[in-house]
Amino acid sequence: MTREDDETEHTDVVIVGSGFGGSVAAYRFAETGRNVVVLERGKAYPPGSFARSPSEIAGNFWDPSEGRHGLFDVWSFSDFEAVVSSGLGGGSLIYANVLLRKDEKWFVHDAPAGEGHESWPISRADLDPHYAAVEAMMDVQRFPKGRNCYRISRRTELLEQAGKRLGYTAEQPPLAVTFAAGGAAPMPGAPILDPPYGNLHGRPRITCMLCGECDLGCNHGSKNTLDHTYLSAAAHRGADLRVHHEVRSITPRDGGGYTVGYVVHTLGGTAVATASLPERTITCDRLVLAAGTFGTTYLLLRNRAALPGISRMLGRRFSGNGDLLGFLRGVPGESLGSTHAPVITTAVRVPDVLDGGTDRGCYIEDAGYPGFAEWLVEATGLAGGASRVIGATYDMIRNRLTDSPSHQVGGLVGRLLGSGAASAGSMPLLGMGRDIPAGVMSVRDDYLQVENYPDDSRPYFDRMQQIMTDLAKEMGGEFHQNPMTLLSRVVTVHPLGGAPMGADITTGVVDGWGEVFGYPGLHVADGAAMPGPVGANPSLTIAAFANRLAERVLS
Repeated sequence: MTREDDETEHTDVVIVGSGFGGSVAAYRFAETGRNVVVLERGKAYPPGSFARSPSEIAGNFWDPSEGRHGLFDVWSFSDFEAVVSSGLGGGSLIYANVLLRKDEKWFVHDAPAGEGHESWPISRADLDPHYAAVEAMMDVQRFPKGRNCYRISRRTELLEQAGKRLGYTAEQPPLAVTFAAGGAAPMPGAPILDPPYGNLHGRPRITCMLCGECDLGCNHGSKNTLDHTYLSAAAHRGADLRVHHEVRSITPRDGGGYTVGYVVHTLGGTAVATASLPERTITCDRLVLAAGTFGTTYLLLRNRAALPGISRMLGRRFSGNGDLLGFLRGVPGESLGSTHAPVITTAVRVPDVLDGGTDRGCYIEDAGYPGFAEWLVEATGLAGGASRVIGATYDMIRNRLTDSPSHQVGGLVGRLLGSGAASAGSMPLLGMGRDIPAGVMSVRDDYLQVENYPDDSRPYFDRMQQIMTDLAKEMGGEFHQNPMTLLSRVVTVHPLGGAPMGADITTGVVDGWGEVFGYPGLHVADGAAMPGPVGANPSLTIAAFANRLAERVLS
């Protein structure tokens, strides 16, 4: 690896990543006058720039070694797949907008009797004021079920009523989507006024157009994503947001602070391996890692020699947040309206044994189209493209059988999609909940590995499939498993753990405030810090945790 000899710059705070942890931390530090630099490997996506055509979508994956610097970062491990995001705003660009608080009794304190236990050193009461602060900043609203043009989403009411008939609670969850602007009644296409801190993109936004494209990136600006909220506010306060910057190394400095090594990606389709790019450096007094569960854990594992005192818990307690994808088909009557609403409009909550249930708790949510779930159907060849699927399937099976290092498969998926002809006809069901965080992450040959997941959670997933089957029957349809079970049982979009919080260095990598044990000024502010599944959609909990972290440092 080559290094440039440019003079190293220094700043108060470096934040790695711009997702729910990084964006919140950037704003909180910048608003107090700290000099903040945010290093984000992906690019900015203003309204109107998200891929829609077949050729754009096929190239919209992250794999620099194949010249791809797109939005979706698809990972393949031995027993599961994962989909995360690469761009200014992180996962908020492609998530389904849900901002649910973690259930109070799901902040568990299991006895440390095995790899799969979890113990949260914080409580719901610790996070509640920070939940409220994030909800206010993100301007959460609920889907206006039953009002005028919103009635077309028939699935919203059907799933809610099916859940209630089975004895569960169901609701329209809080969403970071603008349906109503400026105090007016909900109306698609109404202009959204900029907040006092402005908008870093400088483009107009309008209220939700009910197109179901949330998971592909909202071209209308209707989603209250982090670039429109926290990052715009941080930039207004002076934060330096640098896209195409990927961090590679972390080194403690004599006398305090950290040296951060990074590379700068050059876009334009040229295939350049990240490791071959020249590394530059920046120093800081405080370093906040918020590159997502995979990114942050990989950085810490890769730089473990420079952090010899870090906890042995590094890489432990990986969880997919219990994510399970299924499909509902054959519901009689009028259209479900899956293309005429946000991706998620209803959440059915199944209680945990800790709060009145009979087993581990979970949530089942509806999913609109188009969304990444439908792309996964396309990728397995349900709508054609057999030759592409055979080739891609062969590559993935070969990796399994030869125990080759897992790798980012954005390039493979891009080729597999081919022309991107849309699959049709299914309404996905999205499940998540309290799986067992028994996964162990490591780095081998500079590739991230995850082992021991999801084997211990098989009974949990079996039960969730039965709940989905019951819901489908109540709605008059049939449940079908995710077709990707040909290769793996689980696809997660909510990876968690790897640098878990704990009561001390023997039980966690970071404390309940996100600071790494033994390394003052080094923090983890993203999903890697979660010691187990959040249960509900984890974005709000990660953001609240980051807000609490920053408040502690600034107090």
